[in-house]
Amino acid sequence: MTYKGHVENGAVVLDEPVPLPDGTEVRVQPVRRADRWKGLREGLLKLAGTVEGMPCDMARNHDHYLHGAPRK
Repeated sequence: MTYKGHVENGAVVLDEPVPLPDGTEVRVQPVRRADRWKGLREGLLKLAGTVEGMPCDMARNHDHYLHGAPRK
């Protein structure tokens, strides 16, 4: 059986009371958190290179075109 919990001040704290007697041997395995930026990153990569009609130096001079900064 699997129980969920978290680490608090260096100790494992179970989220809900469980029927385990004192002295029960347990194994704790950290759960990897999902990459919360993965979806955004994949979505943006799908759009990369799909925009048409931009100046050929848009990547290099995007600050110029967006904010009026001097061209590089």
